[in-house]
Amino acid sequence: MMLADPSKKYRRMYQRVDLPDRQWPNNEITKAPIWMSTDLRDGNQAIFEPMDMEQKFKMFQMLVKIGFKNIEIGFPSASQIDFDFTRKLIEENHIPDDVYIEVLVQARDHLIQRTFESLAGAKRAIVHIYNSNAPTFRQKVLNVDVAGAKQLAVNAASKVKEYAAQYPETEWVFQYSPECFSATELEVAKDVCDAVTEIWEASPTNKVILNLPATVEVSTPNVYADQVEWMHRNIARRDGVIISVHCHNDRGCGIAASELAIMAGADRVEGCVFGNGERTGNVDVAAIALNMYSQGVAPNLDFSNINEIIATVEECTGLPVHPRHPYAGDLVFTAFSGSHQDAIKKGFEFQKNEEIWDMPYLPIDPKDLGRDYDAVIRVNSQSGKGGIAYLLEANYNVVLPRRIQIEFSQTVQKRTDEEGTEITAQEIWKLFKETYVDTKDTHYSTKNYRLYDNNGKQVVELEVEVNGETQQLRGEGNGPISAMLDALQLPIDVLSYEERGISSGANAKALALVELQVKGTGKSAFGAGIHDNIVTSSIEAIIVCTNRLIDQGVLSTDQVIAAAV
Repeated sequence: MMLADPSKKYRRMYQRVDLPDRQWPNNEITKAPIWMSTDLRDGNQAIFEPMDMEQKFKMFQMLVKIGFKNIEIGFPSASQIDFDFTRKLIEENHIPDDVYIEVLVQARDHLIQRTFESLAGAKRAIVHIYNSNAPTFRQKVLNVDVAGAKQLAVNAASKVKEYAAQYPETEWVFQYSPECFSATELEVAKDVCDAVTEIWEASPTNKVILNLPATVEVSTPNVYADQVEWMHRNIARRDGVIISVHCHNDRGCGIAASELAIMAGADRVEGCVFGNGERTGNVDVAAIALNMYSQGVAPNLDFSNINEIIATVEECTGLPVHPRHPYAGDLVFTAFSGSHQDAIKKGFEFQKNEEIWDMPYLPIDPKDLGRDYDAVIRVNSQSGKGGIAYLLEANYNVVLPRRIQIEFSQTVQKRTDEEGTEITAQEIWKLFKETYVDTKDTHYSTKNYRLYDNNGKQVVELEVEVNGETQQLRGEGNGPISAMLDALQLPIDVLSYEERGISSGANAKALALVELQVKGTGKSAFGAGIHDNIVTSSIEAIIVCTNRLIDQGVLSTDQVIAAAV
């Protein structure tokens, strides 16, 4: 089955904009807009079970804490719980002095009256009326012509002004939305908006909000930006108007449309914190705000504890935040790919001493959002040595030499391929110890040793068990390592040796990493020792290496026995 011929079923639902000198493509976002949260209204209408009073109050407190100064709290003329919630906020004095609560109401007289009753006693409030002027709504929903749609808006604006005068103790702000603006002829939208702002006497000292919603997203973001810029340049009383945008995400472009609208002259953005809302959702405010933040622009919203915000939103809405959600998802700062992990690991090595954040694959510092670096790199069968090395370094202060990174990554990949799952840092550390530390007792095993100085030479005396038999060994050299090799009397050389501390304080441990090569073969093996004493850890690392060379068939059992005798 194939999709139907779209040319026979669909048509363009928006008006092309004649704006050859458009300015928005050359503009940049240099400051945050006014933010308005619709979580408690549009977002609340779009969930399986609308929030109860307790959930609405918890959400309101979270929005205030984030820093929203405009919060649409509901639709009190249409919902008793929204009416009661509005009264609770006002009567119990929960609204900060610098926050405007906002309520939505259709352009109908009795609903406007009920709305003002819900707001009685508020210090400041925004009354938001709306009606659609789009052709589809005029013809199929409202059964009015252009003049009739305009009259609906004019009547409602007059009623709002009339009722507001009855409550002089409140600082009122009026907002009008030509619903489905993006699908409305621009001349019609302008005419209706101008009529409303005239009634409300918009001026620089009496600002009116004109919200230009993409109620249903019907075009590419550039077209919406053209529409907003056209209104910005052509509406009357522009200096008395706050242009607001309210984008939905039907085409998946709500964020882009809102950002371009800001560049086109919008002063205000409406949306939900994580993009909840009807159908595909309102625009995602957190994403836009953090996009700005990542470009050096202060968003004036605080997402420094994003996990707490996620928990509150999920609890109140019953909707999960997707693991790939921009900035907020559990996996957005996580790299599984080997090449990504290697780049991030190397980036961190440079980032430590840099002031400006400049990291491969991480456009924003997870710590700015209250996240740590523990989940930045996670390992599965797609991962490489860089990710494994990063996890060991970040969690255990174990810095692996490059050659052992390459070898050990193959061991980890074999495990993840077999199990088909992700492997944690703790499991990687356990596998590392199984591979490079816990093989110290398979052929050779050290019972005890004594290290002392003899005329400038280091002497080691060991009691070892070799294939079940106890032997006494003695060797000397310039240091403990050469003395140990002299004691073993095996055809092996040290290719590399490193020692590191893997913890601090009273529980400090010493890690010794050694690579031994069998003379004349070019074959080598790694081993590691972990002990409170660095000499002990070095001796154990050499024993591990020897045992691994025997297991690999590079050293024979006969050589081991002969050396011991």
